[in-house]
Amino acid sequence: MASLHAIVGIARSKEVERAEPFLAWPGWAHIRYTLVLSFANTLWFVLVYGGMDALTARRSFRVPVHFLTELAIPFVPAMTLFYMSIYLLFWMAPFILRTRREFRALVITLAFAILCGGIGFLLFPADLAFAQPREEDLGIWAGMFHFADKLNLTYNLVPSLHVAFAVICVAIFSARAPVAGKVALWFWATMVAASTVLIHQHHLLDIATGWLLALVCVKCGFDRFANNSSSS
Repeated sequence: MASLHAIVGIARSKEVERAEPFLAWPGWAHIRYTLVLSFANTLWFVLVYGGMDALTARRSFRVPVHFLTELAIPFVPAMTLFYMSIYLLFWMAPFILRTRREFRALVITLAFAILCGGIGFLLFPADLAFAQPREEDLGIWAGMFHFADKLNLTYNLVPSLHVAFAVICVAIFSARAPVAGKVALWFWATMVAASTVLIHQHHLLDIATGWLLALVCVKCGFDRFANNSSSS
């Protein structure tokens, strides 16, 4: 009888979870909590990403990470819009992950991806093989592209943390979304990944390793910490 009650309780809790909206206001206390964690993780990102870029600038050793056929990939400046849309994914997080445990698990997962990315940048210092686009090719996207280009720095290629971050967020968010939402989110992640090469900021190897890194981090990081009932 006890086991029957437990099964009924689990079923009811799952029904409640399914009834919860995908996006909802989490309250100011949660927003403040997420801002503090996000700020700390941003500092961690600047330290690792900026530090590895500065270190590579002082090294002469480089690892080729592109295929010659990639140099024929067209430059599509409009894809800068998808490239920059990753920040919308970040801003959506508190309204989807509305418990401290879940949001903290996301931050830990992103922080671990940053650490792994830093190791990759250290082991595989690389130069981007694409030529700098001509100003006349940028059109109305010139301002946004130059901003994205500056944020991307110069040498950090393998793995693409831009792809890793997008896939981590989408993998986590899509588990809470209806079917149409899952399709839309994974399309979004795919377009973000495609944008990194279509605006000539990354190579195909960077995308593949970034995507793989994200899936590993979600499996080994988020799933573990989000389901840890001992943490509130």
